[in-house]
Amino acid sequence: MPEGNEIHRWAERHAAAFAGRPVRVDGPQGRFTDADVLDGRKLERVMAVGKHLGYDFGKDRILHVHLGLQGDFTEGSGPLPEVKGALRLRMWNAEAVKRPAGADRSRPHRWYSEDDGADNLPPEEIAWVELRGPMDCTVYTQAMWDALLRRLGPDPLNGDGPEEMIARVAKSRKSIGELLMDQQVAAGVGNIFRAELLFRARLSPFVPGREVEVGTLRSIWKDAGVLMKAAMVDRRIVTTRPKDRPHKTGKALKEEAHYVYRRQGRPCFVCGETVLTKVVAGRNLFWCPGCQVGRDDVDRGSFNV
Repeated sequence: MPEGNEIHRWAERHAAAFAGRPVRVDGPQGRFTDADVLDGRKLERVMAVGKHLGYDFGKDRILHVHLGLQGDFTEGSGPLPEVKGALRLRMWNAEAVKRPAGADRSRPHRWYSEDDGADNLPPEEIAWVELRGPMDCTVYTQAMWDALLRRLGPDPLNGDGPEEMIARVAKSRKSIGELLMDQQVAAGVGNIFRAELLFRARLSPFVPGREVEVGTLRSIWKDAGVLMKAAMVDRRIVTTRPKDRPHKTGKALKEEAHYVYRRQGRPCFVCGETVLTKVVAGRNLFWCPGCQVGRDDVDRGSFNV
């Protein structure tokens, strides 16, 4: 599932391409039935909160998009392409799609680990976007959007402070590994950042939230803001420090971009211990038992390598 860095990146790009002007909207395969509510209206702004996007077309006309596990966007310039695949929704600039056919370029979706940002379209060249496979794509009223915001915790990429996160963690018996996956605790933090933030803090994922020092929580929050902002540049999440990588100079290779995420069974870059994995809060959690020492009531035999 895309994490907050990717959602905020889409918001910035789509705002730069479409905000402040009328936008055409359709659902060419019939699965988005509210296109007429938005089509031709001026897009006021694009909002990102946690893993949610909101395209504000005016009073009670907010297009809510949650990409979920399968959702993705394709961007392009030039004329609208032929409708292909399970296309849920299209948005386009009516003037921009009139450019000569030879000027069109499309930008396929790539997962974070495959994208170095080298061939991204500049936002000002985006004429259209296509949305496929979202978990939700519906028109919200302002009341519905406000209710969503009340359910979400603070978002590191929106400049929110850590106080609300600290308050919720400090009174919980749940493990910090569970809590960081709760969008009411930290909106936008997902499975990759959970694992990597805990490693960088040298904190066991099994420590109960109320036993984590406030200073450590503040440090994690600050680290999240820095790492997630950096990952907005090209969608590639890099959490390792150059001094800890096998290749200490140059750009991080794909296999050395993370300390523990999806590195189960391999040696830790820092201490050499074998990285472990276990399902926590419905997703595979990865950690290093050597670097992340702390209270651990889980039977070691149930871990996977």
